[in-house]
Amino acid sequence: MYLTKEEEQILNGEAGETLRQAIEILVALGDIYGADGLIPIKSAQIAGVSYKTIGDAGLEWISDLKGQVKVPAILNPAGMDLEDWERLRISPEFAEKQKAIVQAYKKLGIRCECTCTPYTLEGFSVGYGDHLAWSESSAISYANSVIGARTNREGGPSALSAALLGKTANYGFHLEENRVPEVSIRVECSLKESDYGALGYVAGKIIGSEVPIFRLKDTPEKDELKALGAAMAASGAVALYHVEGVTPEACRLGFEEPEEKIIIERSQLDEVYESRKEAGKAPELITIGCPHCSAAELKKAAELLKGKTVSKETWIFTSRELAKRYPEYIRTIEESGAKVVCDTCMVVSPATNSYSCVMVNSGKAFAYVPGMCGAESVYGNMEACIEEATGGKENKAGGSY
Repeated sequence: MYLTKEEEQILNGEAGETLRQAIEILVALGDIYGADGLIPIKSAQIAGVSYKTIGDAGLEWISDLKGQVKVPAILNPAGMDLEDWERLRISPEFAEKQKAIVQAYKKLGIRCECTCTPYTLEGFSVGYGDHLAWSESSAISYANSVIGARTNREGGPSALSAALLGKTANYGFHLEENRVPEVSIRVECSLKESDYGALGYVAGKIIGSEVPIFRLKDTPEKDELKALGAAMAASGAVALYHVEGVTPEACRLGFEEPEEKIIIERSQLDEVYESRKEAGKAPELITIGCPHCSAAELKKAAELLKGKTVSKETWIFTSRELAKRYPEYIRTIEESGAKVVCDTCMVVSPATNSYSCVMVNSGKAFAYVPGMCGAESVYGNMEACIEEATGGKENKAGGSY
C-alpha cells in the first residue's frame, strides 16, 4: 500500500497520537483488502454513538482523541432524544453517559445532528461519484445505490479515522469494478410503499452481501428505495444495489445481465406481513421511522393521525432538522398522543427494551428489534401501524397542517 511522505510521517506519529491511530486503522484495512493507497473523501458519517451499543469502553476511547475532522462529518442516531430524553423514560445515568459521548464527538468538530438520513440535511450534500466514509448501514446503501456516491460499509472507528484524516483506503466500493451487479432479482408482482421493506428483508436473507440488480414492474420513489436498501442491509449485508431504469449507475452504465438469477414472488413478501398473525401477543409499542422519516413520510403520518387519538404508545422518528422544518406535521402528530422523537431510533434506544412486542413499518427494524431490543417484531404498512395505534378511535381535537 503506497503512502505519501506526509502520510508516512503521520503513521510515524509526527502529527500526534490521534492521527497516528487513525491512519494505522485505515492502513490495516487497506492491507487486508488490497488497497493501493489512500484517497480523499468528501464527508463522513459515524456510527458508534449510542451508549447502549458502545458502553464505557467506547466513551473512553472517543474522549481520549484530540484534533479536528478534516471533512464534514455527522453522527449516527444516539440512544435517546438529546433534548427531551425523559419522555421515553431514559434513566438519568444513561442520559449523562450519552451526553458525554456526544460532547466527545463535538470537540472533534463533528456535527452532532444524530441521524441515519444525513443526505436529507442542508449543508451535507452528496453527489454522484463522491467518495465517502459512511458507517450506518441504511445510509451507506442509500449513498451508494440511490445517489451513486462511493463508500464501503465502514465501522465507527474507521469512519471516524477517515474523518480525522480526510481520507480513506481505496478498496471495495470505491473501485468501479466492484460495483457491478452479481445477481439479478426479478420481482413478479407490483409493489407499493411498505412492500419495498418486505422485499429488502426477503432479498437480504437470500443474497447476503452480493450486489443485486432488481427488475421491477413499478418505478419506486426515493423513500421506497430507502426502505429497500435499509432492509437488505439489516437482513443481509447489502451495501450497494441497482434498479434497472431507476438508480443512477444502472441508467448510465448499462450493466450486463448477471449469470445468477433469482425470482421473488408475492407469497414471499406476504410471509413478512404474516408476522402480525404469528406473533405470540399483540403489539405494545408502535414505531415508525427506521430509517428516519422524510418530509413526505411525516406528512403522511400527520394525515393518518389527524383527528385521532392513539391508544398505544406510538413513536415516530425523524431528524431534528426535519422536525423543525415541518412544525405543522409535528403538531398534528403529537395532538394524537403519538410522540415525535429525534436523534435516536427504536433499535439503538434502551427505551424499546421495556416492551415485549413492537410493530414496525420498516424491514430494517423488523430484522433488528428482536436481537437488539429483546422484543418480538411484527410488520405492517404505515396505515396498519396507525390503525393498530389508534384502534380506529377519533376525537374532536383534530389538528391542522
